Amino acid sequence: MRVPESWLRSFVSPDWTSAEIAERLTMAGLEVEETTTAAPPFRGVVVAQVRSVARHPNADKLSVCEVDVGDARPRTIVCGAPNVAPGMRVPCALPGAELPGGFAIKPVKMRGVDSEGMLCSARELGLSEDHSGLMAIEADAPLGTDLRVALDLDDAVHTLKLTPNLAHCMSVWGVARELAAVAGLPLREPAFEPAPVSIDDRLPVTIAAADLCGRFSGRIIRGVDPSAPTPEWMKRRLERAGQRSISALVDISNYVMLELGRPSHVFDLERIEGGLEVRWARDGERLALLNGQTVELAPDVGVIADARAVESLAGIMGGESTAVSDATRHVYVEAAFWWPAAIAGRSRRYNFATDAGARFERGVDAATTVAHLEYISRLILQVCGGSAGPVDDTVTGLPAREPVALRVERARKVIGVDVADDEIAAIFERLGLPARREPGRFVVTPPSHRFDLQIEEDLIEEVVRVWGYERLPVRPPKAAAAMRPVPEGRRAVASLKRLVAARDYQEAIGYSFVESALDRRLSGRDAIRLLNPIAAQMNVMRTTLWGGLVETLRANLNRKAARVRLFEVGRTFAADASVVAGPQQVHGVAQPLRVALLAFGPQLDEQWGASSRRVDYFDLKGDLEAIAGAALETEPTRHVALHPGRSARILLGGAPAGWLGELHPALMQELELSQPPILAELDLEPLLARAVPAHEEVSKYPPVIRDLSLVVGGETPAAQVLAGIHAAVREEPAAGVVKYVKLFDEYRGKGLENKEKSLAFRIWMQDTRRTLSEAEATEAVDAIVARLGRVIGARLRSGA
Repeated sequence: MRVPESWLRSFVSPDWTSAEIAERLTMAGLEVEETTTAAPPFRGVVVAQVRSVARHPNADKLSVCEVDVGDARPRTIVCGAPNVAPGMRVPCALPGAELPGGFAIKPVKMRGVDSEGMLCSARELGLSEDHSGLMAIEADAPLGTDLRVALDLDDAVHTLKLTPNLAHCMSVWGVARELAAVAGLPLREPAFEPAPVSIDDRLPVTIAAADLCGRFSGRIIRGVDPSAPTPEWMKRRLERAGQRSISALVDISNYVMLELGRPSHVFDLERIEGGLEVRWARDGERLALLNGQTVELAPDVGVIADARAVESLAGIMGGESTAVSDATRHVYVEAAFWWPAAIAGRSRRYNFATDAGARFERGVDAATTVAHLEYISRLILQVCGGSAGPVDDTVTGLPAREPVALRVERARKVIGVDVADDEIAAIFERLGLPARREPGRFVVTPPSHRFDLQIEEDLIEEVVRVWGYERLPVRPPKAAAAMRPVPEGRRAVASLKRLVAARDYQEAIGYSFVESALDRRLSGRDAIRLLNPIAAQMNVMRTTLWGGLVETLRANLNRKAARVRLFEVGRTFAADASVVAGPQQVHGVAQPLRVALLAFGPQLDEQWGASSRRVDYFDLKGDLEAIAGAALETEPTRHVALHPGRSARILLGGAPAGWLGELHPALMQELELSQPPILAELDLEPLLARAVPAHEEVSKYPPVIRDLSLVVGGETPAAQVLAGIHAAVREEPAAGVVKYVKLFDEYRGKGLENKEKSLAFRIWMQDTRRTLSEAEATEAVDAIVARLGRVIGARLRSGA
């Protein structure tokens, strides 16, 4: 929320600089993210008056203007703005001036006519996006005055980041109320004098849903001029608060919302048929909104309807059919109190958000609808003219304000400081909180605008933030710190992350909320749906980490990255609690920790030492083996998101732990990827286990090395053959001297049957007591070949 300091100081003006105001507000819980000036830096621009306008002799769309800049000599300036006219006051950049972006102004000759400066639009000065013509300045602005001074363009604008509990601060008046409490200064409260009533016209209003609307105030104003210009002071405040000026009637409604936190709506009275009914929507009803969107309404969405159709989305946005326009002559103005629970989440359901909805879903003061309606009415009468009717005020129920007690000793214990009773009482008084003092405690009845004061801790927070967080003493914690044992057979998650990062991967941290369609395509499972998603594309809890990594990959590719290596450690979520047990299951929802990797692009960065090739399945498998060690095995299996012939299930210690493979071609095409990324995802828990180092005697005798070429079926995985060799080493006494086995070649072709392949293994054999004989080495190899022949039908290749 943007708060112009000049507007803020119209209610309370402490003797503080802009930086001090920002600091004090932040320390009071209203975080100021940024403080800027109302206009970007520029210099040399003054208030000028156009004396005369003549057509350019050599250009149809240019004018030659005589301009008075407040000195004795008029200036000749060539201008192309369509709205330039004699008598208007405009910004004039003189030679030597510098506009935003470093644009320097110099005397120039334009189509044969000398031009001594530049007449500026609001966009050229960085004041708004309006570039339709010259920026008009009020007629009483002194000629020759620096524009920054004349328009107070060095006015500080504070951007606040408010937490959801600070609904009462979502207005300039609300921030001023907090600033006055922090500074200990009185507030200049706005006056809400009743607008003069000159007609007796009324519009019938029925509240059919008391759980939707607690109070509805409105009145008719006839004979307004919708084309009346919005006063410059109002436009200036709106623009500095980030609100574009639209028309006088709309601007007045927006102005009061920004100033007082009161959203309102102005209907074109002649477009309303019959009266208004406040109710819940009915199945099948539709509404064309002011933003051009047409929405299907659900029974839990509040609406304002007339005798013909729905005319407004209650508390969120008006409808197009009753919107004010240049043809509007009679209006109906409403200010209502909508129950927060009836508004919360409705606009997000339709993929948009509004300032009105953001305020109503947090809570807007129900006691001031009539007072604020009078304020809006007086502004409309002043700016647009017209005749106002009486105010109709219908009340069905207002929020109760239950007293909240604060125990003084409890507050001191929580705060950590002995705040005096009198100081607590003074803080409540400065905040405008009616407090009854009792022995050892205060009983506070929250005012109507405070929806956040419900429990004792809320009052403690009020005391400490006004007393001053910066005054809290800094004390080191006093507690016995015991060294916790770290099992040697288990690595820390941070250690695992360092291992992955050492393989040239960068860590990514993704949202747990993801888009349902992509998540289902990647995991094949139904995800847990969110009742109130923060965005339409974040409507389920992720069942796989791949979705976040793929979206991050796409974002990097859009920024011209050619080689991407990503990993993430995080939780996935499944409604089936049988997926895991123990600490990874919460309230019947499985939340296992998993680690996922993604590799895309060339295997190595472009270099002279190696030819470029695309990363493949085996590269990522090698990375996983380096991370997980010898416990990692793979078995070819299909996965819904992976290439049917290039995917495998990952086994750790013989138990299924995850998946590895190349992204499915159909998914690659849907995601518009130039090549398939290689993906892996596996459970984190088994990766954290590691073998405890054990002493093993090192042999001083030379090894015997034999190459073993085995013929197996073409579909037999090399891992199965290697597992058979390791089983023989463990179980066959003669093969016990084998220390290391490595696959180094695969052959298919001449000399073999069509469905056969040859796998070549190098075997290292060694004994710690003596040098092995050739006979012992041969016996060990024979034992391995014999076992493989029995188990998988392997045979020695001829000539091997």
